[in-house]
Amino acid sequence: MSILSKFSFKDQAFKLRENAILDAATAVLGSKGYDLMTMDDVAGAVGISKPSLYKHFKSKEELVGQAMIRLLEGAIEQIGGLPPHFSACEKLEALLEWALRVRLGGGLPFLPSTSPHVRDMLMRNFKYMTRVLKLNRMLESLVKQAQKDGQLDAALPADVILFSYYARTCDPAVEFLQKFSKMADDDIVRHMLRVAFSGIR
Repeated sequence: MSILSKFSFKDQAFKLRENAILDAATAVLGSKGYDLMTMDDVAGAVGISKPSLYKHFKSKEELVGQAMIRLLEGAIEQIGGLPPHFSACEKLEALLEWALRVRLGGGLPFLPSTSPHVRDMLMRNFKYMTRVLKLNRMLESLVKQAQKDGQLDAALPADVILFSYYARTCDPAVEFLQKFSKMADDDIVRHMLRVAFSGIR
């Protein structure tokens, strides 16, 4: 084995373990929240020692920041990968469906909406904020286009629609339905999308 291939294998192994750490952190955040989550929790979930965890992330703040950045990048990638023939409204619906499915799988903790401390911490994270602004621009453009196309109510300010859309991604009804109803995840997603885009009237 060449020195180059050894380094390549080592880099791949490091990246795989980092992704496993981010998966574990996301799951722990979803179940315990930021304040109760510890680095010991994450290390135990991955099956590594805490010193090994600190080789990847120097602090809980850094780890949570990177987990949230990865979620935003996933959303941006989803929008970019949607079929070009989709209308603006279809793209908004497809992204919300993706977010709901990720969330039902325990992979989408919307921490900024529930913790002022986390919100302040993330706002100091330049990489996180650049992703937030990019995603916001993309979604705002889709909302305005959908209004122009007559698919969303043009009488509503675009910000009202946009922030209502964000609220649907962290609607507690999703958890209640998953925990207490007898509906399958597919049915929950279908009904939540109908509520979001057609209302209950």
